[in-house]
Amino acid sequence: MVFESFEEIMDYAITKEKEAADFYEEASKQEKYSGAKEVFENFSKEEKKHQAMLENFSEENVEHYRIEKVPDLKRSDYLVDMEYEPGLSYADILRLAAKREEKAFKLYNDFSEKTGNEAHKKLFQALSQEEAKHKLKLETMLDDYMSEMGD
Repeated sequence: MVFESFEEIMDYAITKEKEAADFYEEASKQEKYSGAKEVFENFSKEEKKHQAMLENFSEENVEHYRIEKVPDLKRSDYLVDMEYEPGLSYADILRLAAKREEKAFKLYNDFSEKTGNEAHKKLFQALSQEEAKHKLKLETMLDDYMSEMGD
């Protein structure tokens, strides 16, 4: 995908964050276990925060972003793309969510590497880091669930 301007990148990113929030909201409605429901609701809220970061971006407000290394289990690297559909199993929702977070991580990472503007770079690094945290949490949840199931 080719973007002509920073504004196009921001519009695209905002749309993707809205889609992610909607996905997690839908997953939370489908989940019958309160713990998993709460996790997905929290992910939806976090994606809405990312949307707000993008919508309220200014070069001054990136100064408080702290960038740190997030471990990568790389589990989602070996998952195939899936489409969401009602009735997916809990494990499949976790797989789908981890893959989505992997793609978001890579998208923001690519944006940060291609920009020459330091404030834009820091914004995208911060968002990339946030998606990496989500990916790590989901991959850990999937590992734990599969272990409980005897896999």
